[in-house]
Amino acid sequence: MRTDFSIKEDVLDELEWQPSIDETQIGVTVKDGVVTLSGTVDSYVKKREAEKAAKSVVGVKAVAEDIEVKYGTTSHKSDTEIATAAVSALKWNIAVPENKIDVKVEDGWVYLTGEVKWEFEKKAATKAVENLTSVKYVVNNISLKNNIDVSDIETKIKKAFERSADIDANSISVKTEGHTVKLSGKVHSLKEKDEARNTAYFAPGVWSVDNELEVVY
Repeated sequence: MRTDFSIKEDVLDELEWQPSIDETQIGVTVKDGVVTLSGTVDSYVKKREAEKAAKSVVGVKAVAEDIEVKYGTTSHKSDTEIATAAVSALKWNIAVPENKIDVKVEDGWVYLTGEVKWEFEKKAATKAVENLTSVKYVVNNISLKNNIDVSDIETKIKKAFERSADIDANSISVKTEGHTVKLSGKVHSLKEKDEARNTAYFAPGVWSVDNELEVVY
């Protein structure tokens, strides 16, 4: 069992290791394996990268992310300008289906809604808009819907887990009900838990994933 102090030291080292992050702008506290990140950064991507870095540290059970995104006055754009840029970015991204996604912007928060067939299209939509100037946060409410036969989803996900070098397939139980997948069992890190969820989403026919994996060390 790792101590909170050793986890904090490793999180700080991991933040320092990331070239896109100024670790001096981010505060780190740890209590019972739960990491809280605070501070201010100048882009949404840096906020995401900080969370990702913390999740990769062994011993971290959860990450509470309170980092605020603030842009300088010279680079600030209105919600209308952000929305216009977001629509354009989605249009020119070949991985995003045209005319399938709606954009709403409130106080720098970008809300994406609509329907796509595949998880990679949903992820591509977030990536297309998250680095736009003045974006503070991206809320991706895009749903998945396709006509794939769901009869062998469970088998395909289990095989994908077995192929992965980052996932212990023997420790994860996969159950399906229609287009919904439930993952249970134990994993060794938050990173592995996220990887399992993402892998399950990539299976054709999956619309939602109930990730109940427990992180143990």
